[in-house]
Amino acid sequence: MKDYGLEYRKFVIGGVAALVVVIYIVRLFSLQLMSDDFKKNADSNAFLKKVEFPSRGIITDRNGELMVYNQPSYDIMVIVNEARDHIDTLEFCQALGITREEFLSRMEAIRKLPGYSRFTQQMFKNQLSEQDFSIFQEKMFRFPGFYVQKRSVRRYEYPCAAHILGDVAEVSKGDIEADDYYQPGDYIGKQGVERFYEKQLRGEKGVQILLRDAHGRIQGSYQNGALDSKPVAGKNLTLAIDRELQTLGERLLEGKIGAIVAIEPRTGEVLCMASSPSYDPRSMVGRQRAETHANLMRDPWKPQLNRSIMGTYPPGSTFKTTQALTLLAEGLITPQTAYPCHRGYINRGLRVGCHGHGSPLPLVPAISTSCNGYFCWGLYYMLGNREKYATVQEAMNKWRDYMVSMGFGYPLGVDLPGEARGLIPNAEFYDRHYKRGWNGQTVVTISIGQGEVLATPLQIANLGATIANRGYFITPHVVKKIEGEPLDSLYTTRRYTDAPQWAYEKVAEGMRSAALGGTCKALAGLPFAACGKTGTAQNKGHDHSVFMGFAPMDDPKIAVAVYVENGGWGATYGVPLGGLIMEQFINGKLSPASARRADEFQHRRIAYGSGER
Repeated sequence: MKDYGLEYRKFVIGGVAALVVVIYIVRLFSLQLMSDDFKKNADSNAFLKKVEFPSRGIITDRNGELMVYNQPSYDIMVIVNEARDHIDTLEFCQALGITREEFLSRMEAIRKLPGYSRFTQQMFKNQLSEQDFSIFQEKMFRFPGFYVQKRSVRRYEYPCAAHILGDVAEVSKGDIEADDYYQPGDYIGKQGVERFYEKQLRGEKGVQILLRDAHGRIQGSYQNGALDSKPVAGKNLTLAIDRELQTLGERLLEGKIGAIVAIEPRTGEVLCMASSPSYDPRSMVGRQRAETHANLMRDPWKPQLNRSIMGTYPPGSTFKTTQALTLLAEGLITPQTAYPCHRGYINRGLRVGCHGHGSPLPLVPAISTSCNGYFCWGLYYMLGNREKYATVQEAMNKWRDYMVSMGFGYPLGVDLPGEARGLIPNAEFYDRHYKRGWNGQTVVTISIGQGEVLATPLQIANLGATIANRGYFITPHVVKKIEGEPLDSLYTTRRYTDAPQWAYEKVAEGMRSAALGGTCKALAGLPFAACGKTGTAQNKGHDHSVFMGFAPMDDPKIAVAVYVENGGWGATYGVPLGGLIMEQFINGKLSPASARRADEFQHRRIAYGSGER
């Protein structure tokens, strides 16, 4: 009789054998074609792909003076798969001057890095000095899996312009995830120009493929370097900043909180952008960077805050020039229109004070004397004019449109990270805050740069540049030239405001009058025709001292804004500091008398809360 059980068993055994073969083939296919683990392992045994880092672009000021350059540095790299269980840990630690605990901690941290692979080079220790590198290099042959990688680190020539230049540091996890150019241990610009122009400055990495034997020893270039790629150096930057002017601005702000911004009106180039308190950019280099950064973060005076573009303040009476332009452009006043000022704006129980001067007075003297009454009445009548505007909301939004066209209420677009927008209220803003209704009387103080209006020192300086140009500005920028690449068109295109040129001529006339005998009369002694407008911005404590001006009147070369927190009257700090900045740039130096004044202001200190700056 036929044994069917034996027959079935034959098929079962055959099927199991076939299944095993199929599984084996599938797994082999997966390992060899679908997975790169074995390929990485084989490649790492046969090749060493050595990244060659490009030189980062250097940075000079507008006159070609070197401000940022590179210096050689050495990093210790490790291929974990090669280093594992093959080195004398004690001898290795002694060669690098670290403890065994530090060694183990670093190796563990490497394994947790994004994109980690045990077959590729990982950063073990960065920025070795020449001396430390020499000691390690003598013994490196004893530490398989460890390699030296040469690159460059930043050096900052002067102790100034920290907020403009920024700094360079090791990439974060977020940096790596955002751009696949970076690997753990790479460097990236963190602030300032170093951050904004990172892609131009960093260049392109190169790769050298080296052939190794079965013992891991380097045998030379693979295919005589046919597959190698050379690094491409980063592009050099020429700043619009004048280094000597920048140094003067920072000197004048010592012991004070505030900012000085100077712009070349014709081009929009930022000549000076000083923010105080500041710090020495040379302290943000190398291994000391982490400690320095932590100390700066803990400092209650916030020295890392670039107040020129991040600080938002009431612009004070510098803002009156925008009101004059708006009222003239809208046909609500003529240059001859006069308003009363009885030591201030007094209307229906509200009084906005003013200093003593003639009354009533027309536009040019109103700008010259910085009359509060004039501009309060002007806005009051504009917002209440029902022949021209159907509602107060329509009038308010028309006012807002003029302010925005003049560069307020939104970031200007300067080529630095972190620019604030300030605040220009509109009708919706007041509708939300005044449920029972509002009118010109409610918001009249915005006409004199108080109330809800906020601006950055850069925006105030840009206002000066716009008046100097009689109606247009070019977006302010701190970089004048990029090697081999044009500037963004944003920094070469004129932006015209909604006010006509003839209105700007009258405002410039008022600002010149202020310099000859009004609130800016300290400018009268300058050897060129300066124009200015003071501001005394009200504050919960002592008032802020503000100045905005330009020079020369008919051939403007510089526009300046000065903002000194708690500095008092605009004439106390704003005007004299602004005048010194103008003189330094236009004449190329300060007169002996002005140099003495600069020294005097440098050593003045203002008390802030718990003490002086």
